[in-house]
Amino acid sequence: MNNLLKNIAIWVAIALLLMTVFNQFSGTARSGGQVVYSQFMQEVRDGRVAKVQIDGRSLHVTTNEGKNYDTFTPSDPWMVSDLLKNNVIVEAKPEEHESVLMSIFVSWFPMVLLIGVWIFFMRQMQGGGKGGGPFSFGKSKARQLDESNNSTTFADVAGCDEAKEEVSELVDFLKDPTKFQKLGGRIPRGVLMVGPPGTGKTLLARAIAGEAKVPFFSISGSDFVEMFVGVGAARVRDMFETAKKNSPCIIFIDEIDAVGRHRGAGTGGGNDEREQTLNQMLVEMDGFEANSGVIVIAATNRADVLDKALLRPGRFDRQVMVGLPDIKGREQILNVHMRKVPIDPDVRADILARGTPGFSGADLANLVNESALFAARRNKRTVDMQDFEDAKDKIFMGPERKSMVMREEERLNTAYHESGHAVVAKLLPKADPVHKVTIMPRGWALGLTWQLPEHDRISNYKDKMLEDISILFGGRIAEEIFMHQMSTGASNDFERATKMARDMVTKYGMSDSLGTMVYAGSEQDSWMGSMSSRTVSEATQQKVDAEIRRILDEQYSLARKLLEDNRDKVEAMTKALMEMETIDADQINDIMAGLPVRAPKPKNGPVVSSGGSGTGPIVNPAPQPTAKGDETESNA
Repeated sequence: MNNLLKNIAIWVAIALLLMTVFNQFSGTARSGGQVVYSQFMQEVRDGRVAKVQIDGRSLHVTTNEGKNYDTFTPSDPWMVSDLLKNNVIVEAKPEEHESVLMSIFVSWFPMVLLIGVWIFFMRQMQGGGKGGGPFSFGKSKARQLDESNNSTTFADVAGCDEAKEEVSELVDFLKDPTKFQKLGGRIPRGVLMVGPPGTGKTLLARAIAGEAKVPFFSISGSDFVEMFVGVGAARVRDMFETAKKNSPCIIFIDEIDAVGRHRGAGTGGGNDEREQTLNQMLVEMDGFEANSGVIVIAATNRADVLDKALLRPGRFDRQVMVGLPDIKGREQILNVHMRKVPIDPDVRADILARGTPGFSGADLANLVNESALFAARRNKRTVDMQDFEDAKDKIFMGPERKSMVMREEERLNTAYHESGHAVVAKLLPKADPVHKVTIMPRGWALGLTWQLPEHDRISNYKDKMLEDISILFGGRIAEEIFMHQMSTGASNDFERATKMARDMVTKYGMSDSLGTMVYAGSEQDSWMGSMSSRTVSEATQQKVDAEIRRILDEQYSLARKLLEDNRDKVEAMTKALMEMETIDADQINDIMAGLPVRAPKPKNGPVVSSGGSGTGPIVNPAPQPTAKGDETESNA
């Protein structure tokens, strides 16, 4: 609504400006057709003028033929007597002070209007403070939440117990500063929260202010940088001055890397806007004036690019790692978000937490929301476990493409491909359990094999990585053995297998012949982008390539032997996939044990809307497990 009113006001101003300019030009055009005073007096003497109306120094003339024209009289004291001698009717209007002011206003109105429009657009372009004047460019755009509007507490934050312990003493300081000051202690002036996106850094900062019942100023790092040099520094000063008036309080700067990057790395020298803003922030955080009661909390997922001066003691004294939650943390986060939706008694947060490794807090919130949407489409009153499973599949693997038309040969090739992955994974002792296999197209994938780890994986090990390479080769080998052909689906499998083997040799020292030396080239960032340098000779590089080839060939041979020795299991799994399209862990166990495949579990509730369709080209229609613990296979 506000934008609509602004647009209307702009167009009204433009219309008034155009009308004024038009009137000025039209008035000029009329004045160009005036009769000069000498010609007017000649017509008076010739008896061709019937009436004259005097308006100040302007004369409106009416001739005997009924024509009208205007003229302008100089200081002629005999004009009226000449008019009366020639029987001209004379009318006069008294000069009014208002008419003089109106003429001045009409003359200056276009210029004033142009200046007003220019100031308005400059204010909009510079993003002046709310309700500020045209010169409020340097006003801070921080949004304030006072203690009455901020209801977030530590009870709303889960999955980061260590981070909450790190920042809990900030709450104690804001509530009772004398507790620390009487022992000579000084609370950290700044706290830098570092972690991947979606882990709850902003939520934790709001919880600190909510627990301490103090004002909370929130601003993004990009809000400081503007077109004109000095605007960002002025906003930093204004923000800290406002915070001092409301102390004790918290200033939260999100994405501080937008303004806190290394100085001197660009081509602008030391005078560009971003560096001046950073310099002012450094001075405000640890200058001659003590900011007592003002705590600065910043968040970033790129702590490596921050300027060293920001991270020294006296500025951001403490760094708090807010990482991805573990299995217990994911369970706690799910319980927090499940309070907002009606949950069926069969839903178990611990099972969902086990099935969502690598999920952040934002991802888990999205999982609960997607589950509620599934339940609503099925006209359910509560959200049950099946809705969560479907939502998890959609987030991991993409929406089902039920309208996609596949030839029977392609479906059979995809079924053999997925069966090859799954059978190899079931036969290797270190592999993660196979959770689900499907040939239902999802997202960019024609088929997927999903391995679900039993616990969170912190480190990877040589024997596990070798088995993962064998699992990646299982899809292509199954196509060769059973379909007697090769498809493009294994290209990404080979790419990931090669990268894994190369990292084992060049980075992790997992080669017996080459030892524990690092053979990978060093990478460094510069203002031109990422650059890499080569650190090994040509002869050594040949040995590295030969060792990578040996690892790949050995795991390829192992996967081929496993599939040839278990042809019946591959055939049985392929048949089940062709009939049911998706099989779960229980059905996979039946196939591996040589038992009849049990019927799939029915989905509760009528489905109101069908899955999405996709017609994009599939470049790699084969699966590949990811490097993380979820082992999701995708064809993209």
